[in-house]
Amino acid sequence: MDSVMKEFEHLKIQLEELRKATDNFGSKVIGAGGFGKVYEGEVVHSKGRSMVAIKRLNREFGQGDPEFLKEIMMLSRYAHKNLISLLGYCDEDGEKILVYEHASNGSLDRHLSSTALSWTQRLKICLDVARGIAYLHDDKGTQQRVLHRDIKSANILLDDKWNAKLSDMRLSKIGPANQQYTALFTNVIVFSIYQRSVSQKY
Repeated sequence: MDSVMKEFEHLKIQLEELRKATDNFGSKVIGAGGFGKVYEGEVVHSKGRSMVAIKRLNREFGQGDPEFLKEIMMLSRYAHKNLISLLGYCDEDGEKILVYEHASNGSLDRHLSSTALSWTQRLKICLDVARGIAYLHDDKGTQQRVLHRDIKSANILLDDKWNAKLSDMRLSKIGPANQQYTALFTNVIVFSIYQRSVSQKY
């Protein structure tokens, strides 16, 4: 794992800085999920200094090194305005922590029943999510595409302007592209993608 992580050295953030930003992982909790609690705080990261979301691994929930590494790899290599940005990580003293851009309006599931969210805003959120998915499904010349596998309202984050951003790439899979028939089988779910050959006449 150490050799793989050398590619992401520029994203490392010291544990002490994250402890200071979160009052030692105390009262600044803004959410929780299958990876662990999420805190907010202001830190220096790969793109400067700003308010961020800090996700701290709790192994009691069944996740660990593979999911931690997958998130770093996926969000470092795939960047789009409708994907949440990874700003840094910490792998120190047994801690596994991910640092993301701060989506000040939280996750979509918190707003679905709110009358304050207009239908125009809801439609824009749908389009933003569709653009994010389309970006992941585009092979980008690599002969591969990314299948997110966990699209749900809790994984759609909203920034201060209500722009939607897909998050949580830990369960994603990379599948083949540019083939007439392709399929990806996993131990959880089966994805099948059928596409016409580029040379096929319509």
